[in-house]
Amino acid sequence: MGKGGEKGGESGEPEAQIRFYTWEEIQKHNLRTDKWLVIERKVYNVTKWAYRHPGGHRVISHCAGEDATDAFQAFHINPTLVKKFLKPLLIGELAPGEPSHDRDKNSQLVEDFRTLRKTAEEMNLFRASPLFFSLYLGHIIAMEVLAWLMVSYFGTGWITTLILAFILTTSQAQAGWLQHDFGHLSVFKKSSWNHIVHKFVIGHLKGASANWWNHRHFQHHAKPNIFRKDPDVNMLHIFVLGDTQPVEYGKKKLKYLPYNHQHEYFFLSEYFLHILPFFPECQLTSPAEQLLKPSFPSPVPPSPVQVPKSVQHILTSKHVEPPLSSPPILIRSINRCAFFARFRRFLESHWFVWVTQMNHIPMEIDCEKHRDWLSSQLAATCNIEQSFFNDWFTGHLNFQIEHHLFPTMPRHNFWKVKPLVKSLCAKYGVHYEEKPLGKAFVDIIG
Repeated sequence: MGKGGEKGGESGEPEAQIRFYTWEEIQKHNLRTDKWLVIERKVYNVTKWAYRHPGGHRVISHCAGEDATDAFQAFHINPTLVKKFLKPLLIGELAPGEPSHDRDKNSQLVEDFRTLRKTAEEMNLFRASPLFFSLYLGHIIAMEVLAWLMVSYFGTGWITTLILAFILTTSQAQAGWLQHDFGHLSVFKKSSWNHIVHKFVIGHLKGASANWWNHRHFQHHAKPNIFRKDPDVNMLHIFVLGDTQPVEYGKKKLKYLPYNHQHEYFFLSEYFLHILPFFPECQLTSPAEQLLKPSFPSPVPPSPVQVPKSVQHILTSKHVEPPLSSPPILIRSINRCAFFARFRRFLESHWFVWVTQMNHIPMEIDCEKHRDWLSSQLAATCNIEQSFFNDWFTGHLNFQIEHHLFPTMPRHNFWKVKPLVKSLCAKYGVHYEEKPLGKAFVDIIG
């Protein structure tokens, strides 16, 4: 049970009683109906408030019973402002004799990492470059405009459709990395501006839900590669990952799929698992894609439609034939549209999956081990060698270690903080893994 004490204010009147808690007691409050967490030695009861948490209730629940200081600093671009909302949830502090970090973590490592973060802040590495993101958005728009012009000038033939598929795959993949920047609040100084633009980019350019992305992706960052906490590795009915999960499945004799062939059906499942559940099959999101849609009245409308008499007269006139009205042309247009939509999604899904999984799947995947922030992120992530192409192709996710340690840092500054991170890892013997792009792809299959 926590200890209490009183503290007098300037007026001489006693202030509210402060309760002190031990780590042993705090760690008991990690249940679904009872959640406490610690931020900078202050103890908060977030049981009821968790469902109002803007980042989703699960990400904050994963930190229940723990010191959440580093996670709190990592996800909020204005921690001082957010702390005002935490005041009503404050129930006490750590007892004076208790260490600042739970579960026998290396206190000096934790303090040195927090010092590194302050150094990065003093170097203005959390300040975004307007020029970088303007040029990045500009090159996406340029590809969209190029695709629109190609449709306008060359029509929708098979060769044009094939070229358009590659151009729009590239623009959509790069738009995916861009929404990732806004989702992590790493572009604008105000969270609200990042949220607004994020909803526009992911909703209108990508056709996905910003809330869905936030609730899943923040869990991944808080507990990467941790079973039952990271949704990216919760694929028990499709894949068995890591070293411990195959053993558990072998004991339970659960055979939903032929897992000994999962390295083979992985190629096919990418398209269906990562794209179709979240993006409608024939959703054409860019202006050029909209032009590829056949512009003709559907022969079998999905619902009753009232057609004006003037339009009926035109469509039924023997002297005026509507465009694409003959069955052969109609079928060819539908086939091109379906081919374009599927082929572009196929290319984009592979691009997305290979880039996002190369940093995590080959790394440690296991149950919760309650490591410190630095050690937990380094165990689950690896980097890909830097080059202009790798930076562009991966949306700077080749700096996955730095991105996981500092999610709100603008990506163009990762290379600047990288030497500091490597130096800290070397000091404490934390493995910092970096590999070529080709080896990273091969390691996924391995």
